[in-house]
Amino acid sequence: MSTTDTTTSRTALVFGGSRGIGAAAVARLAADGYAVAFTYLSRDDRARELVTEVEAAGGRALALRSDSADADAIRGAVDRAVQELGPLNVVVVNAGLLRTGTVESVSLADLDAMIDVNVRGVFLSIQATVPHLVDNARVITIGSNVALRTGTAGASVYQLTKTAVAGMVKGIALDLAPRSITVNNIQPGPTDTDMNAGAIDALAAASPLRRVGRPAEIAGLVSYLAGPDSRYVTGASITIDGGSTL
Repeated sequence: MSTTDTTTSRTALVFGGSRGIGAAAVARLAADGYAVAFTYLSRDDRARELVTEVEAAGGRALALRSDSADADAIRGAVDRAVQELGPLNVVVVNAGLLRTGTVESVSLADLDAMIDVNVRGVFLSIQATVPHLVDNARVITIGSNVALRTGTAGASVYQLTKTAVAGMVKGIALDLAPRSITVNNIQPGPTDTDMNAGAIDALAAASPLRRVGRPAEIAGLVSYLAGPDSRYVTGASITIDGGSTL
């Protein structure tokens, strides 16, 4: 179904929304007035906590367990979100996987897993939502500034996947432009999330601003790209990394 959004209700779906940047995006979109569905894979406790936090603040949230490497699970999560909340105004694809290793040590399993979640999963997540997007909707991917600068050895596959996402949004932006749906990619630098646990001090020391990003700061950019002031921005990759790639 494709409709033009003529109601005052607004709905968002965040893939990978229970922790870190994804959870911050869920909270910010809920604060902006969206009913927000989000997927998660393994942390039932954190998903429940996030729903409780959103509802305590007066919003509405729906947690959906789903594996972003599983095409059927992705489609099922989208169908459930639409059944519960209605057509989608905003989609944020944040689910991601990081496994490091130099080129000679990366296993085939790790290579396939990162491509499945970080590239194939991103494409399939967007593809599954397209029939349920209202005209003038927003699609936002969460990539990484490693698409511009690796920084350390052992990240070749992760960089491959995030560079692929930056290219992918350009083509999808053209596909969806006739419906005035924008598609953009946010490229965070080091951020205080579980993925960077244990390395925050070192990452902060290497930053021109001498700190890492906060999930809420990335969510602020999500909010802008989801809002009316960004309607002329599409196919863009926007880096938010405290100057790490300067």
